[in-house]
Amino acid sequence: MAKVKPRVKVPKKAAAGDIVTIKTLISHPMESGQRKDKKTGELIPRKIINSFTAEFNGAKFFSADIDPAVSANPYMQFSLKVPESGEVKFTWVDDEGSV
Repeated sequence: MAKVKPRVKVPKKAAAGDIVTIKTLISHPMESGQRKDKKTGELIPRKIINSFTAEFNGAKFFSADIDPAVSANPYMQFSLKVPESGEVKFTWVDDEGSV
């Protein structure tokens, strides 16, 4: 899977103890494996994101297992109580094991 930069929206500033809402849109086709190629009639192989995690300074604070029924380019929204200054990291894994 090619490196794709997700669209992320977070507050510009947050102080320790603040609860912030984080929103992200992940660019991914989310192919269910149930559609057929219109030209060949063959099934298009399944390729979905199976899991999504969010970490703050290396500590996981949000995770989701994702099923085939999720649309292409899934949107995630969750909250974080900010303990200190730091970095939020998103990780998602698809059927091919791409991270």
